Amino acid sequence: MSESLDIVRTKADLRARVRYWRDQGLNVAFVPTMGALHEGHLTLVRAGLEMADRVVASVFVNPTQFGPNEDFSRYPRQEELDAALLAGAGCHLLYAPSVEEMYPPGFATTISVGGVSEGLCGDVRPGHFDGVATVVTKLLLQAQPHVALFGEKDWQQLAVIRRLVRDLDVPVDVAGVPTVREADGLAKSSRNAYLSASERAIAPVLYQVLNHIAEGLRQGGVAADLCAQGRARILEAGFISVDYLEARGADGLEPLERLDRPARILVAARLAGARLIDNLAVEPGHA
Repeated sequence: MSESLDIVRTKADLRARVRYWRDQGLNVAFVPTMGALHEGHLTLVRAGLEMADRVVASVFVNPTQFGPNEDFSRYPRQEELDAALLAGAGCHLLYAPSVEEMYPPGFATTISVGGVSEGLCGDVRPGHFDGVATVVTKLLLQAQPHVALFGEKDWQQLAVIRRLVRDLDVPVDVAGVPTVREADGLAKSSRNAYLSASERAIAPVLYQVLNHIAEGLRQGGVAADLCAQGRARILEAGFISVDYLEARGADGLEPLERLDRPARILVAARLAGARLIDNLAVEPGHA
């Protein structure tokens, strides 16, 4: 583990370093982030070290995936701490471009992924996945890794990225890494920092509800009924609103009535100033 981490800020410098490694016959893993790193991000780095010889992480708070009333301006930024955490996890290089490097004057292209981007966060955050798809495509083309790692906490985002890589023939393997949770089940998230102590005590209800719905589905329950009960429980616990709570097919995110195929239960809810998301896998025939 190194005590410091090399940082590059231009795509030219990033490509030069990756090309040097590739010319040596080394495999490269890439972990895109928006910074404010936590154990979930570091788990991605460690997984990358198991899959490849070198790991590159990026820190870029992408303005195009935030709506006009969202938290872009106050999203936590802590590059020095992020770099130290990445170094401690064994990362080899940090790519930290400016907005101007990522979106130079005259930039006019947007990537839109149909199907899996529709519904869920796609409905609640119009344009969000266009911003995600565009920046991830750019990052993959800039870094040119062998494998890119993404957390499963944002399952819809992972589905969007897998689809764009497949559709655009981007030469990279996409690996999903299971959600890292606190001891009480709350999914680790940079936005957890927005929660007060009392709000933090409420937040694990999301994971409890997901597990309750999963058990209901395994017992033959109807998804819509179980999710309606779950929404009520989340609101009773003190959440301000529930953006969605749905059971979907795991691969194509198609609506699901009963557990007749591998599924994901997905939720987004607002607790004070934080919008929290989570999801849980549920398989037919597994208790």
